[in-house]
Amino acid sequence: MNRLATTFTGLEFVNPFILASAPPTESKKKILKAFEAGWGGVVTKTIGLHPVENVAGPRTIFQRVSEEAPYISRMKRTDTVSHSSWNWELISDQPLEQWLPDLEDIKKTYPDRMLIASIMAGAGSDEEMNNWAKLATACVEVGCDAVELNMSCPHMDRKDMGANIANDEDIIRSILGAVTGAVNVPVWVKLTPSTSQLVDAAGAAYEAGAASISLCNTFPSLPLMDPETMKFEVEVDGLVTSGGLGGLAILHQALQRVSDISKSFPDGAISGIGGIRGFREAFNFIVHGAGNLQVCTAAMEEKGSGGVGVQLIKELTHDLNDYLERKDYASIEEFRGAARERIVEHSAVRRKSGNYNGGYSIAS
Repeated sequence: MNRLATTFTGLEFVNPFILASAPPTESKKKILKAFEAGWGGVVTKTIGLHPVENVAGPRTIFQRVSEEAPYISRMKRTDTVSHSSWNWELISDQPLEQWLPDLEDIKKTYPDRMLIASIMAGAGSDEEMNNWAKLATACVEVGCDAVELNMSCPHMDRKDMGANIANDEDIIRSILGAVTGAVNVPVWVKLTPSTSQLVDAAGAAYEAGAASISLCNTFPSLPLMDPETMKFEVEVDGLVTSGGLGGLAILHQALQRVSDISKSFPDGAISGIGGIRGFREAFNFIVHGAGNLQVCTAAMEEKGSGGVGVQLIKELTHDLNDYLERKDYASIEEFRGAARERIVEHSAVRRKSGNYNGGYSIAS
């Protein structure tokens, strides 16, 4: 009995753990290594049609803390604990024409693993809608099992791409219309978590045909500046721009957003992302409603794995399987969403007798 097997958006996964769209899935070589290690699926690094040239110098840094120096820094110190990752990397600079034969070879080599193509185009014109359809069609024709629409990257050059468009429900509907009209596979939508309209945006996506919402992508953020040198911990010619914060630092915020979507749309599928380093984090995404789990920072940080989490996937599957066996669960579906009804409005939480003020906080 394979307790780890899951059905998500109609796709059969050997386990619910997949690598998120990021450097771990930027090439055929890395994806093949990930599948060999045991990952149930991957979302490719985002594929586009426009020319892409990434910034000079480091594109991703990892920030850590320690008891001896309890501040966050990219400094490599012994006995430190990972805090977060920060990146300002753009989408794949590998053109579609190079991706297509690679995707075909990957799927033929591992037909039982789910291959999801992350794609991105622009908005505001018929030409850009056709670009979304072209990307989706091309990827599906070579064997991709699903597509994930990237409407969440927090640092795109163009204002009609990534997180810049994810608040616009009309654009969400238009893009989904273009893609669902072109392909007959599950379409996942990756939304930015940095919006007060996230639930409305998710509702528009589900209504327009999204099979799943993927969240959370990284949060817009800035790297630290060193007080002695007055330099940012990552910069080019002294300059920096907004990048994405990921890893453990965003775990609790990611859970909040997954919970918000799950409570509003209990029948809607969610692929959970943000700070998964082991079973406990994965468990929390599941009880808040996620049926699929995407991992990035922890895989990238693993030493000697080529950035694809060779030991991590073994630990994740072992620990989840152990839990399922001990609890006699047939699959994660038996406890998925278990926390949903216990997340309530602040006014519904019992107060000390006589101190309830009707839900308004009193400044101290």
